[in-house]
Amino acid sequence: MPTRTINARGATWAVTPTGAFTANSRDEFGLFFTQGAGAEREVRVTRYSPGATRSPEQAFSELSDETLRSLLEQSQPAATSPEAQYGAARIR
Repeated sequence: MPTRTINARGATWAVTPTGAFTANSRDEFGLFFTQGAGAEREVRVTRYSPGATRSPEQAFSELSDETLRSLLEQSQPAATSPEAQYGAARIR
């Protein structure tokens, strides 16, 4: 899936799906929010439920920037997320 970018918290964030989906891949999926580079990089993770039956790709492409900013505010640090392997380097 393509990367989206948003401006929030005074910075530009790259937003990508985590690749982890629930058993029914159309009900919920994870999102990585990444900003910065190297030691200054910050990665946050959240889950999104589209609320209607459609592919994760379609749901992700339909998210407004405002919704993505709201999801960023609800996110957790990668170090606390199993999807991010608790902050491991696999994050894009």
